[in-house]
Amino acid sequence: MSVWPTSPAHHRWLDQHSRDLLAFGRRTADPEGGARWLDGRGDPVPGRPLTALISARMTHVYGIGALLGVPGAGLVAQQALAGLTGRLRDTTHGGWFSELGQEGKSCYDHAFVLLAASTAVRAGLPGAAELLAGAEETFLARFWDEQAGMCVDTWDTAFTTLDDYRGINANMHSVEAMLSVASVTGNRAWIERALRICRFVTTTAEAHEWRIPEHYDAQWRPRPDYNSDKPADQFKPYGATIGHGLEWSRLLMHAAYAPGVTASAWLIDAARALFDRAVTDGWAVDGAPGFVYTTDWTGRPVVRDRMHWVAAEGIAAAAALHAHTRDRAYADRYRTWWDYAAAHLLDHENGSWFHQLDPANAPTDTVWPGKADLYHAFQATLVPRLPLWPMLAAAVDEHLASSPERG
Repeated sequence: MSVWPTSPAHHRWLDQHSRDLLAFGRRTADPEGGARWLDGRGDPVPGRPLTALISARMTHVYGIGALLGVPGAGLVAQQALAGLTGRLRDTTHGGWFSELGQEGKSCYDHAFVLLAASTAVRAGLPGAAELLAGAEETFLARFWDEQAGMCVDTWDTAFTTLDDYRGINANMHSVEAMLSVASVTGNRAWIERALRICRFVTTTAEAHEWRIPEHYDAQWRPRPDYNSDKPADQFKPYGATIGHGLEWSRLLMHAAYAPGVTASAWLIDAARALFDRAVTDGWAVDGAPGFVYTTDWTGRPVVRDRMHWVAAEGIAAAAALHAHTRDRAYADRYRTWWDYAAAHLLDHENGSWFHQLDPANAPTDTVWPGKADLYHAFQATLVPRLPLWPMLAAAVDEHLASSPERG
């Protein structure tokens, strides 16, 4: 029996699925610049405000699509990028608006702008170099706390008042962005910053039986009861988030392979521990297949709905760990979760993935209506086909764009 993460035949399927996803999302491009939130059929949702998050994620996805040689992908990427260089950029105070007409600036969004800009540079998109330079400058000036070795979370629009909340979600995506910028620019300072965040998260997670506290005060003290009244929050849910354990597992593996990282055992050990905890607490724990969204601090499920991005990150984490260890157990998990995705998450009629399922694996939309973007699902088609370093855009350029899929 073939081992799926390394199977040429499976890689051909991944390549086709990535192209199917790009075909589904092509209408995201906003004629005025930016990327629009998509509904279940891939049509823009009327009246939904333009956001930096979706515009950045789609710039990243379609920038990689351009590197893969997919006709039209570069045009979508350029149009999404135009939202970041145009109307989503705050020319008065600097940085990027989270949403047109909305107050405040968030690290989460700025991390994705960094990611998008680095991918756009690698894809050779006009205006990308200037965007990356501006994103780096803003991120370091406003969101990177050198003393703490972590990122702050939320400012007001004018960058005059910093909220006391500190969060791991924004730091997680900042690590991805930092490693991606380093992959494109060669600037090792971004790797060092990413490693400082990784050290904090792994140390804290180990102290909590490898469940990651997500929410903190301004002194980086955990707030374990934060949002207990809003347990299904899109970005800041109460408790331990299963998908983040898996996503951190993958990111730690990328960091372990970054240039100049010689003492990497702590990263790999933590990646395995986070993966094991997430699987134990989250996978098929309530009588049905699928990952629950969140648990309490004893591992008991809190929100049992299944989010598509959790399965996608599980697939990618299993592939990353298998790439390093060649342990068949990770390959078996990988195959199981792709089978689950094909049975429940892939929308074989309308395309892309259902973004949310209820505990019985029926589509629902209480947290994630429609099919906002392609980011998580698309990356799940890439990680198994690439080395752990460099990060995805650079790796696609070096390993997939220059040679045909082998089989």
